[in-house]
Formats: sequence, structure tokens, C-alpha cells
Amino acid sequence: MSPTTHHHFVEAKLLDLHPTQMTAGLAEVAQKRREWAGLSKKNRKELLASHWFPAVLGPRCRSYIVDHHHLGLALHEEGVERVKLMVLDDLSYLGETIFWRVMEQRNWVHPFDATGKRRPYTDIPTRITALVDDPYRSLAGMLRNAGGFAKDTSPFAEFLWADYLRPHITRAQIRKAIDVALREAQGLAKSPLARYLPGWSGVTVAPAAARQ
Repeated sequence: MSPTTHHHFVEAKLLDLHPTQMTAGLAEVAQKRREWAGLSKKNRKELLASHWFPAVLGPRCRSYIVDHHHLGLALHEEGVERVKLMVLDDLSYLGETIFWRVMEQRNWVHPFDATGKRRPYTDIPTRITALVDDPYRSLAGMLRNAGGFAKDTSPFAEFLWADYLRPHITRAQIRKAIDVALREAQGLAKSPLARYLPGWSGVTVAPAAARQ
């Protein structure tokens, strides 16, 4: 981001916000709904006041959120219509092609589907209500909450963990017994093979030659 760019704050309708990813962990959305349901009116107002959705203005002055997709979907399903945005940058003067290239260069978009495969930018939904369920993203969120890896500010960190888990745990395992899948994921999270991932907290074992 340019050092001359200044954040500003606005209100927007949730259904006017454009996602920058294709999927969400719907189990995580359900958890956020349960948390919202347990809040008092005062605490709900405080949550909405303190959670600014980071966004970028794109072509046709559309607002593209770059985080809080799960919270946004949960709030929509709970009847919340408006939220506050923190506008990170105004790229509304760019054409579609250049806009998406800049978004990717800044790690503000994740154009991957529920199987982890890259898709064209045109496949990204235009509303958060059209996000597709990725059970591995739910599992990665549960793994983070259980201390399997440290919360990291890297963009889309949980999706990287989801992709790491895909070859090791089947969808059927997650859907049948997500608690069992979580225990398996916790073991996988400590593996040195995961050391490239953001928030990894395992232990790297030095090669035998290096220990001599």
C-alpha cells in the first residue's frame, strides 16, 4: 500500500459487500452465530462497533472485503443488515483486470475453490451469501482455536492450513466425526512438514549429522 494512503471509515449494507474468496467454513459460521446468540443487546452493539470490516474500493466503487467473511455471513444470517468498513485503499479507478492483479499482489484475494484449485477471478461470488462450504476451512479454524497453530496476521492463513490438511484427512472423516478429525489434525499440525505454514508451533528436529 502506498505510504500516502489513508484509511477511512464508512458504513455499508452487508449484502452490498463483495467477497475476495470463494469459500467459507460453514461450521465456523455456525459457531459465530451461536456466540452472537449468547450476547446481550449491549454486547452485540459493542461487537459491531469494534469489528471494522477491512475493505478495498474496486471498479464501479464496489466494496471488496478482505477479511471477516465468516463473521459477515454469520451476522447476515442473524438479521444484521449494516456493518462498518475500514477502507484500506481506493482502487476504483482501475479496470477489472489490473484491479485483480493488484489485489493478488497485495495478498487481498484468494481465488481457490472448495477443492483447493485455483479458479478465474470471475468465479468469485459477488455476495457473501454465495460462498461455498469448505469443510477443511472449518477444520483449520477449529485447529487454530484449539491451539494447533498460532493466530497469524498473514492473509488467508487458515486456507493454507486447510490445503495442508486436505491430503491427510478425508471429507468423509470431517463430516462423520469432526472431533476425531480435529485430533488427527492436531497431530499433523506439529509435524515438521507443516513448518512452512503461518503460526506453526511444532519442533524441528535437526538431522542426525548436525547433532553429532
